[in-house]
Amino acid sequence: MNTGSDRGTEASAADDTSTQQTTEEPPHVSKAPAFIKSRRTLHLSWQVGVFVVGLAVIGAGVAMLVLPGPGWVAIFAGLAIWATEFAWASLVLRWTKRKVTEAAQKALDPKVRRRNIILTSVGLVIAGALIGFYLWKYGLTPPWDLKDQ
Repeated sequence: MNTGSDRGTEASAADDTSTQQTTEEPPHVSKAPAFIKSRRTLHLSWQVGVFVVGLAVIGAGVAMLVLPGPGWVAIFAGLAIWATEFAWASLVLRWTKRKVTEAAQKALDPKVRRRNIILTSVGLVIAGALIGFYLWKYGLTPPWDLKDQ
């Protein structure tokens, strides 16, 4: 990494201000303990372990999307586990957090809330009308027990 110590003070001061404006956060650094980072094979094993644990949590989250449980929470937790070791996961997690925050702000907009309430009300009225028509026509008979009515 070039620190700019071989240049004059004016050039490095100007260079420092330009890098501060373009750099938002420091580069990704592994969260592994120092004794693990000092040995390459141990660090690689650590990364494989983090990847497997994150993959297991994400897999459980995907399963919980169709089964009872907090699926999205588990998926984001697995992504956070990966983000402790991998720069790409950190970028994906940061992008996801930004998008969720934008969606939450958009959902709190009064116009959007009003539209969502109206659409939900219309959907409930239509569903109620369909259920009411079915009950009026067939009673409490399940659809698979209907015999040529």
